[in-house]
Amino acid sequence: MPTTYLEFEKSFVELDKRLETLRQITIHSEEEQTECDALEAQCRQQEADLYSALSPWQRVQLSRHTDRPYTLDYIEQLCSEFVELHGDRVFGDDPAIVGGLARFRGRPVVVVGHQRGRTTAEKVRRNFGMPRPEGYRKALRLFHMAERFRRPVLAFIDTQGAYPGIDAEERGQAEAIARNIREMSRLRTPIIVVVIGEGGSGGALALGVGDRVLMQENACYSVITPEGCAAILYGERTPERVAWAADALKVTATDLLALQVIDAIIPEPPGGAHRHPEETFPLVGEAIAQQLDALLQLSTDELLAQRYTKFRRMGEAVIVAPTEDPRAEIASA
Repeated sequence: MPTTYLEFEKSFVELDKRLETLRQITIHSEEEQTECDALEAQCRQQEADLYSALSPWQRVQLSRHTDRPYTLDYIEQLCSEFVELHGDRVFGDDPAIVGGLARFRGRPVVVVGHQRGRTTAEKVRRNFGMPRPEGYRKALRLFHMAERFRRPVLAFIDTQGAYPGIDAEERGQAEAIARNIREMSRLRTPIIVVVIGEGGSGGALALGVGDRVLMQENACYSVITPEGCAAILYGERTPERVAWAADALKVTATDLLALQVIDAIIPEPPGGAHRHPEETFPLVGEAIAQQLDALLQLSTDELLAQRYTKFRRMGEAVIVAPTEDPRAEIASA
């Protein structure tokens, strides 16, 4: 049962409690089993109705949900023989980014991703998933290791952004992000990126240059948070302004697929990854496996050429020739 409920999920509180109580008791009769099955069906239907009609701002809230699986959860469920590696060989280790060597369905890979932390102590230790430069340099070290040993890279994105503190700026935050973007763009091994939660700004892009960029249904991916956008444009973070900014930024998976920023959407179970993580892991694993099998059929030169073309075509503008009388176009609008 979830431990946290967002405002629009409050209708599930009592239903979940009743269902949990029924699951904990021993069912002795057919009537009790029927009641339990009916309650589960009611819960599933309510989930399907609610989560199929979410606003962009509600999806942003879901992407930050503390019960969503994090990078280490996916590594544990999808990979075997994981050996975590630490440090950037320059300054130190950044717990906001985790990574190492593993096997994905028997195939050697390098996995890297943001890690937020759930308990208060872990959130503080991992800086709420906001990396410092040493985190990005650790990731870069792992990318180069993957290239050297010809291992595909699996990168999981889940951060509001890079840490903006003075210590991070002193150690070259912008340079570290820029270097990662450059090096990933020409890394001579397949890269699959999965946005599993919130993908924010350069903090996400530093792990986000992949041959395939996948995105979970209730994740978000944006140049800035809706709160930050509202504060810059309006000087205020009222709920109305923040919700408007989330819609205008086109942060949802559906919007980004239409804009060709991502390559595919990974569906989530009705109710979302935070309510049904056990059903979420196979969906993510299967999506990664399909893309990885396709990428491994390409030669290195084909891989790099397709990656270059993919990112070069982003942001293409369509130029519309003006009408002979611009006033007629304005009047018709």
